[in-house]
Amino acid sequence: MAATTGGESIAPGFARFWWAEAVSGFGTAITLLALQTLVVVTLQSDAVAVGWLNTFRWLPYLVLGLVVGAMVDRVRRRPVMIVTDLTRAVLLAAIPLAWVLGVLTFPTLMVIVVLFGTVSLVNDGASQSFIPRLVPRSALQRAHARLDGADAVAQTAGPAVGGALIRLVGAPLAVLVDAASYLFSALMLTTLRVSEPAPVAERWSFRRFGGEVAAGVRWVYGESGLRRMAVATQVWFAGQATLLVVVVPFAYLQLGLSALQLGLVFALAGVGAVVGAATSTRVGRRLGTGGAIWCANLTSAAGVVVMAGAALAPTGWLAAAVLALGQLGHGWSMGLSNSHEMTFRQALTPDELQARTNTTLRSLNRAVIVVVSPLAGLCADRFGFVAALAAAAAIFASAALMLILSPLRRVRIE
Repeated sequence: MAATTGGESIAPGFARFWWAEAVSGFGTAITLLALQTLVVVTLQSDAVAVGWLNTFRWLPYLVLGLVVGAMVDRVRRRPVMIVTDLTRAVLLAAIPLAWVLGVLTFPTLMVIVVLFGTVSLVNDGASQSFIPRLVPRSALQRAHARLDGADAVAQTAGPAVGGALIRLVGAPLAVLVDAASYLFSALMLTTLRVSEPAPVAERWSFRRFGGEVAAGVRWVYGESGLRRMAVATQVWFAGQATLLVVVVPFAYLQLGLSALQLGLVFALAGVGAVVGAATSTRVGRRLGTGGAIWCANLTSAAGVVVMAGAALAPTGWLAAAVLALGQLGHGWSMGLSNSHEMTFRQALTPDELQARTNTTLRSLNRAVIVVVSPLAGLCADRFGFVAALAAAAAIFASAALMLILSPLRRVRIE
């Protein structure tokens, strides 16, 4: 049956796609905490190692992102999503297997993470460009808001469940939940019926393929109207990369939090994301598409400032509460902004360029993470966690300022 938002039908088949994304997102939320805990606690590494973990996770987006987009635009997208979900399940299952066999080292983990990132890149290119084939243009924002809501619920429950699982069975075995979630996602997509255009039957040539890749880049940074939003988003990702590297070691090494406490902290970020996604349509109607995004970026900056204040708390639980309050604000901002960014991008982009547009932006966004993550780890080790969080807050504020000072602040996509 058709999934609904606010009592309105979105599209036939959307419900299965939604369930696939929701359940795999829940598993991913557990894995993100589990992998960082594995690095800091199980393998006894530091913030620099967490930085390298994030770098290797997103490195394929930098190296292969533009190529993958052009490849996905040539094929049907649902089969690509199914195969990549199954592959990710196998790769994640290799982590606890290596741990049980006593061969799990940091280099081994990085090899698995790079392979996982490569497969995720292909899946992302297919799934994001699949949505406009499943959902009519008039329902894009509501569809993305519903997906964001599911992701927000996953971000709420996932870390809390992940913290409990890590405490109960250890970080390596907690990853198995994510492996199972990808198997479920593959099942939902296998039973989803949708009519997709036939694959492109043109003869392969490097010159033609190179031209297709270049066309995607020209579209994003040319006269499409996407350029300013794209650059502002890349600035935002620099702040997010810094935050992702710093928060976990900050919580474990400076604040002295347990895995359970940190899981609850991230769960509150998920609560914020749920509220942000639930209110995104209403806020967009009031502020417009551009206004909703810059408002969210400013909220992220304020949230990170609050997180840094946790260093002043006299007790562990009070520090966890302050850190959680900052995560709540940042989570709300992400729940609010994503559906508007995706709607803006997909509404301006023709179907034949959807995958290239998505992967061009995602590859360059993740390229920012690849470059910034190790630098953020070094900054945290050299100048302290609070200084690194202050830098992240300034970067988020800069992304907001770029939109406030541009015509995009008035953009509305109905």
